[in-house]
Amino acid sequence: MSGILSCNKPESNANAGNPVPVNVFTVQKQPISYYDIFPGSVVALNEVELRSEVAGFITGIYFREGELVRKGTKLYEIDRSRYQASYQQAKANVDIATANVERAQRYVNRFSKLMEQDAIAHQRYEDSQTDLQNANLELVSAKAGLEKARTELSYSLITAPFDGIIGISQVKLGALVTPGQTLLNTISTDSPMCVDIIVNEKELERFRKLANEAAELADSTFRITLPDNSVYNEHGRIQVIDRAIDPQTGTIKIRLEFPNKDRKLIAGMSCKVNVLHQGTEDEFVIPSRSLMEQMSEYFVFVVDSQKVKQTKVTLGAMLVGRAVIREGLAEGQQIVTDGLQKLQNGVAVVIEDQDEVLTD
Repeated sequence: MSGILSCNKPESNANAGNPVPVNVFTVQKQPISYYDIFPGSVVALNEVELRSEVAGFITGIYFREGELVRKGTKLYEIDRSRYQASYQQAKANVDIATANVERAQRYVNRFSKLMEQDAIAHQRYEDSQTDLQNANLELVSAKAGLEKARTELSYSLITAPFDGIIGISQVKLGALVTPGQTLLNTISTDSPMCVDIIVNEKELERFRKLANEAAELADSTFRITLPDNSVYNEHGRIQVIDRAIDPQTGTIKIRLEFPNKDRKLIAGMSCKVNVLHQGTEDEFVIPSRSLMEQMSEYFVFVVDSQKVKQTKVTLGAMLVGRAVIREGLAEGQQIVTDGLQKLQNGVAVVIEDQDEVLTD
């Protein structure tokens, strides 16, 4: 990081020698707008893996890989001969069962009239009713068999579940597929596209507010920097905030939605999401050259009673030549901006120059 130096440990002779001349900056709050940057991953709004629900050999592939297919478009055909035969047999079974029901019904009607004339044994009449019940049950079973055969026949044709981009086929003509196991292809929507980011739980309320104020946000609130460092020309909005915070990391996933008319966003692409930060309160902003880094922690030298005190600070955003400070400083304190290499904790200093107020 430009302007960030390694921090020296305090020495016993820190007060020895003449005071070190330094330049200082007076800490103050000011309004500031900037972009927070989050790593993002592009995902499709809808994505489905295509797998067969019946076994058989691939006998037809009816698309070009990578093209847009419409909902209901025929994509794959699995050998239909066995399923067509099963369907015809099931249909014939229904016809036979229907005929048996009709015949059993005629016997019941006939024996009912004979019973009224006391011209037939009661047992014979009851047997005809039992035959009719059995015939109806056989018809129900036959119809279930027909529905199963019809479903399996329909499964032998695999169609697009929605409008989307079809990927590279994972099988070739003649390949044997296993129900529920063999991956045939993947289809996904291409516009709009979504981008997932992970944010700290401390930022949750901020993003909830952005989601609730979606209609009032400026177009520049959510922007994307593509892998080639170009800025994507469409602006996004929050689609959904995940249901729960990850207890292991203290983070939560937020999904943004972006138009993708030119198909520049591709599922799986990495990017950077820039989220506009417009605080309702002024913040401490200091020159970034006044920062020192030691073991991933940041410090500044605060001038106190003509001596410097090494003070730990919590960083917010890093801007060009400036840094937002979340914790560690108070308004009116003076921090050293130049000559840090010569300083140690407790060294006496003399202020040589006062830096001007930072401006956007």
